[in-house]
Amino acid sequence: MTFHTLESSGAPGAPLLFTFHGTGGDETQFHGLARQMLPHAHIISPRGDVSEHGMKRYFRRTGEGVYDMEDLAKRTVTMAQFVADTKARTGASRVFGFGYSNGANILASVNFGYPDLFDRIGLLHPLIPWRPEPQPDLAGKKVLITAGRQDPICPAPATDALADWYSGQGAELSLVWHNGGHELVHDEIRALAAFLDPVAV
Repeated sequence: MTFHTLESSGAPGAPLLFTFHGTGGDETQFHGLARQMLPHAHIISPRGDVSEHGMKRYFRRTGEGVYDMEDLAKRTVTMAQFVADTKARTGASRVFGFGYSNGANILASVNFGYPDLFDRIGLLHPLIPWRPEPQPDLAGKKVLITAGRQDPICPAPATDALADWYSGQGAELSLVWHNGGHELVHDEIRALAAFLDPVAV
């Protein structure tokens, strides 16, 4: 499976970094930001291949916060294979990823099922409206979650539940809140940049 992607080549030995856009975004939404954060990284930004009233997404839903779980399962496998194939093609030894909203959700779903694909992930305003199965292979993996306390799309209790789940798997979790809603704010971007710093690996 291939996606329409934006790709920037990196320096030898630099991390491979995936970015995943939100609903209505595309492969350009975070690609430039990723280059600013990790200018030497090999960056891959896949475009979601599901259309919801003309807006690009990574999987189908039937309403706000109501996911087509069969479609999500299928597209999670497809995305995991894409990541694995890209990792093999580039020869990367370190793989990072971050996504916002719908992009965070597909990244989290891949992470639940294929914990060894990513060394660290940033989930910006994720919404996981189910409790994942235990995943002991996430122990020691680095996970950043950022969220808004007044987010009407990703309610704070759901974010807390996801954070608690990751902590329960032994992941090295960082949780960053702001007092607003679903919008990204500077403190989140700053936290993400620090989290992705390859010197800290």
